[in-house]
Formats: sequence, structure tokens, C-alpha cells
Amino acid sequence: MMGWIPVALLAVPLLGALLLILAPRTFRDVLRTYGLIFSGVTLALSLALLATFDHGGPSRMQFELDQPWIPGLGLRLHLGVDGISLPLIVLTALLTFLCFVYLCWGGSRGFMSARPRALVFTLLVLEVGMIGTFLALDLLLFFVFFEIVLIPMYFLIGIWGGRGRRAASIKFILYTLLGSVVMLLGLLLVWAQTGTLDIEALSAAHGAGMPRSIQILAFVAIGIGLAVKTPMWPLHTWLPDAHTEAPTTGSVLLAGVLLKMGTYGFARIAIPVLPEGAAAVAPWLGAFAVVGIVYGALACLAQRDLKRMIAYSSVGHMGFVLLGFATLTPVGINGALFANVAHGLITGLLFFLAGAIKERYHTSEMPALGGGLLATMPRLGSVLTFASIASLGLPGLAGFWGEMLVLFGAFQPANGLPRGLFLTYMVIGGLGAVLTAAYFLVMLSRVTHGRPRPAPDFHPPDDLVPLDDHLIHEPPDERPVTRLGSPATATLVPADVYRHELLAWTPLVVLILLFGLWPGLLLSLTTPPVQTLLGAIS
Repeated sequence: MMGWIPVALLAVPLLGALLLILAPRTFRDVLRTYGLIFSGVTLALSLALLATFDHGGPSRMQFELDQPWIPGLGLRLHLGVDGISLPLIVLTALLTFLCFVYLCWGGSRGFMSARPRALVFTLLVLEVGMIGTFLALDLLLFFVFFEIVLIPMYFLIGIWGGRGRRAASIKFILYTLLGSVVMLLGLLLVWAQTGTLDIEALSAAHGAGMPRSIQILAFVAIGIGLAVKTPMWPLHTWLPDAHTEAPTTGSVLLAGVLLKMGTYGFARIAIPVLPEGAAAVAPWLGAFAVVGIVYGALACLAQRDLKRMIAYSSVGHMGFVLLGFATLTPVGINGALFANVAHGLITGLLFFLAGAIKERYHTSEMPALGGGLLATMPRLGSVLTFASIASLGLPGLAGFWGEMLVLFGAFQPANGLPRGLFLTYMVIGGLGAVLTAAYFLVMLSRVTHGRPRPAPDFHPPDDLVPLDDHLIHEPPDERPVTRLGSPATATLVPADVYRHELLAWTPLVVLILLFGLWPGLLLSLTTPPVQTLLGAIS
């Protein structure tokens, strides 16, 4: 009855992108709010989806649309939402909107300074692909949306990125395209064996009609494609370069949404459609997951660049998500899905903060930052501290619940899985959690504490408005800054937090607190569909 909402979620950003192609050049004057309007309408639609969703039946597909797409091949435009996909759709719409908020009032150093029409177009097309991936209920349709995001993200890194943007964008596209080719072969194998591409029908069949050997082969092929996007160690090497070189909005969407597309594929396709393959490969998946947890943490301890450290932290956090899937238990998979959303909120906030620091100091190298951020910019330093302790899993914040449930799932894995091996994984995962706390505390000691060092040659945009205007001195020949030290030896430091940054960060802070204090909000959505998708295994 409400099947038009999923279509509108795709149509609104797509329409916005298409209108940009037809708009005259004078349209540039309103580009500051153009993307904000279309992404805002999309966010409103996602909230309408959340409000009208039947929370009493989250395991049932709702808002379904099932229409012929390519009748000759039996392909259908099949869209729908359940308790697994709903949080990710809202997360995608929210982060995209917040990125446009960040850009809209971000001053002349924002997207308005270089190819603004192309950037708005790229972000809107990216939003179509991301939301479509979480809506698709047809294997080929899922693959199409899964691939749509690659081109806009490639250009986002390659055009608006840092000095090494070209190499990073090429590495990103090569890795993800090669992974997608392998995944397509797995999807076609499932089609050849079952004669259908309908994800609902395949999930309900729980692998019926597919021999165990075929399921294992298909799970490995599909899993490799999903693991590249996740990313899973050792297929992660594209990620640090992509994050380091991407602009702030690119890093936020890459960490907050694109990585979730890989893990979502395990929950939506690989595990329910290929249960015997999942059971056979689960110990190996768990092994790669815990190696990724420890490797990511050790790599973070060795990093000097803040953005690169946050990128490697994603390898570790996604390792927890994959370990949760490997347990094949309701507790473990619920933990994985919870960690998915929590990581999107927390790491999205961390990349916003890293971008703000880099804009002020012209570098994200921690030794060059020199420390003392809490003294020179207490608001910015406080939010960075909050995001860091949320990411390391402090109880009461969103990062805690997912990892705790994953480790609990590893303590008692599904029947048929080697419990001793998974207990080992649990211990290694716990060690990874300790190392996570270590590298975030080391980062905070380097960046937020210590003796303050002024930002080198700081020149903020003319049109940015800092908070507490009365504290900002505006000398005749200088832009808005604060003076540090006595008048004779005063040095210029950036303003603490700008209003557009506060607008973009506040919703993430609130949600991190909300899900940390009330985890049942998410778990009530994911638990029934998780029990359904595990029907053939448990």
C-alpha cells in the first residue's frame, strides 16, 4: 500500500541529479541549497518510512514493490524494507543530508570553490546507489545498485581528493570492480541452480535445491565481492589510501555507508540464501575477521596521520562485524548489525572532525598538530574525545553494544561450529578491543593534550561564522581568529567550532548517546528478521 515510498527514495535524488544536467549555468547561484533540498526531502521520506513501518512485524518485508523490469530475462523491479535494511536506509539518508549541511554553509573552501555542479551531481547519484542497495530484493538489481556507487565515489576521490587522489581513486576502483566481478559469478551460479533471482524466495528456500558443494562455491564467490567492500583483511589495502585522500564528505560516506553495503550483503544474501555454504566457511570467515581486528589495531598504533588512523580503525571494527556473522547465532548477527550502524555514526563523526582539524592546520599529521587541542579549541577537542571513546567501546555509548554482543556470540557459536576455535576468536577479539582503546588514547594524548602549538599560517574562509562571535577578534587585516598568548607574542589560532559544523555533528552525537543508552531501539528491529534468516541453521 505504501510501496511508493521506496520508489520516491530513489526518484528524488535521481531527479535532482538529472535536473542538474539540464539546468543553465546561472543555476550555480542556488547550488548552495540545491543538494540540501533534495537530500533533505530524501531524509524526510526515510523518516516517513521509519514512522509508518510496522514495528510489530520487522521480519516481514514491508513497502514492497514488485514490477516487471526486463520481462524477457525474468528480471523484476523488486524493492522492500525490513528490520535489517530500515536502519541502514535512514543512516544513509541522514549522513548524505549532513554532508550537504556541511558543504552548504562551509564557506568558500567548501564545495563551492571547485566544480560545485559536478559535486552535487556526484553526491546525489551516490545516494541513489547506496539507498537502492538496501532496498533491492532482486539479486541482479542488488548488483546494479551495488555497482552504481563505484563511479561517483571514484570521481569524488579523484577530483576533490588530496595530492595522491589519482592513485587512491584508481586503486579503489580496481579493487572494488575485481571483487564485484567475482561476486557476480557467485550470483549467477545461484541463479543457474535455482532459476530465480528473487531474494525473498531464495531466503525462504534456505538453500533448497542447491548441493552443499555449490553453496560453498557460491558463498566464497559472493563473500569475496562483499569482503572487498567491507573491507576484510587482507582485501582492505585500498581503504587507507582512499580515506586519506578523499574529501571530508567522501570519507564520511565511504566509512558511514559504503562499507555497510558489504556487510549488509552477508545478512541479506550470503547467509540466508546459502546456509550450508555459510556453515562451512564460517570458521574461515571468523579467522580472517579476528586477524583484521588485531591487524587494524596494530596498524592504528603505527600511524602518524589522523585520517589514516581512523581508516585503519574501520578495518578492525568491520572485523568485529564479520566475526558476528561468522558465529551464525542471533546474538552474534544482531551484534554485527548493531555495530554496523554504530560504526556509521561514530566513524562518520570522526571523519567530520578529522576534516575540520585538517582545514584548520593544513595537515592531519599528528606530530605536526603538536597537541593541546583541548586548550586552544576546547569544543573541537571535546567532540573528538567523545567520538574516540565512543569508538573504543565505552559502555553507555553506541560503540559498546555491537562488540559486546559479537564477543558473546563467539562464546557460544551455532551448533556444528567448533566452539573451541570460536572461544579463541573471542579471546583475540577481546585483545583487539583492548588495543582499540590503546590507539585511541595514544591519539588523544598526542592531539588533545600537551602543550598547544599554533596552527601554521591559518587563513579561514571569509564567510564562515564561528560560535561565540564576541570571543573572536577581527583585526583590520586579519580574518576571524583567536589570539593565543600576550599581545606582544600573540599567535593566531583558528576559531573553535563553526555553526555549520555544529549543525552537521550534533545529530550524530545525539544518536550515539541514544543508541548507547537505549540499544533496544535497534535490537527490536533486527532480532526478528535475524531469527528468520537463520531458520535453516539454528
